[in-house]
Amino acid sequence: MTMGSDFQYENSIPWFKNMDKLINIVNAQQANGSKVNVVYSTPTCYLSALNRANLSWPIKMDDFFPYADGAHMFWTGYFTSRPAFKGYERLSNNFLQVCNQLEALTGEAAIHGPYGSSSSLELRRAMGVAQHHDAVTGTAKQHVNDDYTLRLFKGWKSCEVVVSNALSSLTGTKENFAFCNLLNISVCPSTETSKSFSVFIYNPLGRAVTQYVRLPVNGAAYEVKGPSGESIPSEVVPVSKFTKEVRRNKGNADQELIFPGQIPPLGFSKFTVQKISAQERFFRTKVKKNPSIIENKFYRVDFDPDTGLISKIHNLEKKISLPVTQNFFWYNASVGNSDSYQTSGAYIFRPNQSQPLLVSRNVRSYLVKNSLVQEVYQNFSSWCSQVVRLYSDQRYLELEWTVGPIPIGDDKGKEIISRFDTNLQTKGLFYTDANGRQILQRKRNSRDTWAFKQTEQVAGNYYPVNSRIFIKDKNVQLTVLTDRSQGGSSIVDGSLELMVHRRLLYDDFRGVGEPLLEPGQYGEGLVVRGKLLLVLDTPEASADVHRKLGLQQYLSPQIVFSTGQGAPYRSQHGPTNQFSALRAALPDNLHLLTFAQHEPNKILLRLEHPFQGHESVNYSKPITVNLKELFSVSLSDFKETTLAANLPKDKMKRMQWKVQKDSNPTFEHGSSFLDPTSITLNPMEIRTFLATVQYRKNAEWDSR
Repeated sequence: MTMGSDFQYENSIPWFKNMDKLINIVNAQQANGSKVNVVYSTPTCYLSALNRANLSWPIKMDDFFPYADGAHMFWTGYFTSRPAFKGYERLSNNFLQVCNQLEALTGEAAIHGPYGSSSSLELRRAMGVAQHHDAVTGTAKQHVNDDYTLRLFKGWKSCEVVVSNALSSLTGTKENFAFCNLLNISVCPSTETSKSFSVFIYNPLGRAVTQYVRLPVNGAAYEVKGPSGESIPSEVVPVSKFTKEVRRNKGNADQELIFPGQIPPLGFSKFTVQKISAQERFFRTKVKKNPSIIENKFYRVDFDPDTGLISKIHNLEKKISLPVTQNFFWYNASVGNSDSYQTSGAYIFRPNQSQPLLVSRNVRSYLVKNSLVQEVYQNFSSWCSQVVRLYSDQRYLELEWTVGPIPIGDDKGKEIISRFDTNLQTKGLFYTDANGRQILQRKRNSRDTWAFKQTEQVAGNYYPVNSRIFIKDKNVQLTVLTDRSQGGSSIVDGSLELMVHRRLLYDDFRGVGEPLLEPGQYGEGLVVRGKLLLVLDTPEASADVHRKLGLQQYLSPQIVFSTGQGAPYRSQHGPTNQFSALRAALPDNLHLLTFAQHEPNKILLRLEHPFQGHESVNYSKPITVNLKELFSVSLSDFKETTLAANLPKDKMKRMQWKVQKDSNPTFEHGSSFLDPTSITLNPMEIRTFLATVQYRKNAEWDSR
């Protein structure tokens, strides 16, 4: 039997006192022949009891989303609530993995070094707290959410010391390292005021990436050199009015320097930037009003000359064209009506009508174009803008949105969506990820395992989108990747929408006790900036693109700056400008999920097969890798463990369960070895290992 519920344990003494009495009374009946025995239990004991019962169980393949505790009470608002914190949590995990990796690669040199003593522990703890069901969900009171944010910020500061120490050890120089965490609004004192500076870019992925770096500057032209002194193409573009309005007085850069940086797997590259006097370079960037197209050799995007909105997207490689209209809308949040008192709040999404309202029918736009990037700046309103961006060699479209402060002067709560309308015949189907991994098919107004009567046409069809959502027909698939968790749906065939922000005037009676108003830094309402990545391809080839791109979005390179010339530090070979901890890049269907220090001489290693079965002809198949040949770091004595790394895998005893007929799927698991040389991962499989690391003198590694 279950005991208690939410809000029930504020005073534990009467709870356990009364429960003790009930247990004693029930168990006393055994003297009269009762076979009931009541004990305090745990989930482990309960599961064991179910297993001993030897019953036959059905297999559930779907999830429980979306859920509701009433006909008009769908818990789908928290999929988007507090979008800035959701974004910060995602960035914090990214930085934590960078911190973990560099700490593991350099050991004691990262923990105690020229920048002080620190470790990844504080950020790991803060990230653990942020996973609470009222933290990353956005369902805490404002002052509690502020505390979650502060904890993450302090964790960042601790890891900045670790990263600085590790980079000094790996580069062999002591630099004046600086971190610019406001690059998304073009703020970085190190680059705004310096005539020359260095840029260190660390790549936490197991494959090489090309990162387009955007740095706030005040010069018209710059020379960029790579790790070997080679010239790197660069361009300068003006900082947009949108960005200046968001940052206010935080920065004073008028330009952004853009250059592509190629970064080796699990490693870094150093770039040097020098301001030059060749003014003509600036004029390579053209600014034009009312653009009609942007394009590179892979994609072309058409814009409607009357509205300024996207009208069609072309994949030039695959010769695919899809009419697409993208715009921003808002749902008017319910304050309760005759059907139900339920309001829209931090937990609950309940619009007062099924049709959202346009933010703007037409947009003011202009084009910025040069050899590296083409981007259209769209102004939808004083509180909503977007940049449609296409870099010269990328196979996807980038949409950078800025929303807020959401106006509430009309006493209406608003829930803002970015919607894509196409002519795809989707038959009520769309697809979302489950925790960034498995793709689940969703069917509008339907549930897989029970008869369902829809009572909320919009909220009842919303699902969590942690990394991607897509719609498709037999020929074309439109995939949108997110940079944070959001709510999303396909309310009508051929349409796809993501909720990017919400500001509400009433509590929804689920425990927060205050409306989701989010005052923001200046008390006027929160401004949020984020990115959506859009991929247009065939259904057969889409996974090859979005799986790789999703990982790159999830674990993006970390940029560290330095000014001046670093002094030599613990190196006998001179400075190192490029480094990789892998002997060769990992294949696209193998992902380095975790590389972290477990003990002073132990490394925690998790490898993941990121593809799902049958979604890719090229990559949905087993992948075999030799662990001992992966790393340039000296690792040995590999021991496979459970996923949590708290038990050797050969000590784990799985329960055996009987399943009902016609519900017995087959699952493939890689074989286990005590000290594996070669391991195999099947699609969606994760395998976890502990390995012994041998740090070389001064933590200097083979930089091949």
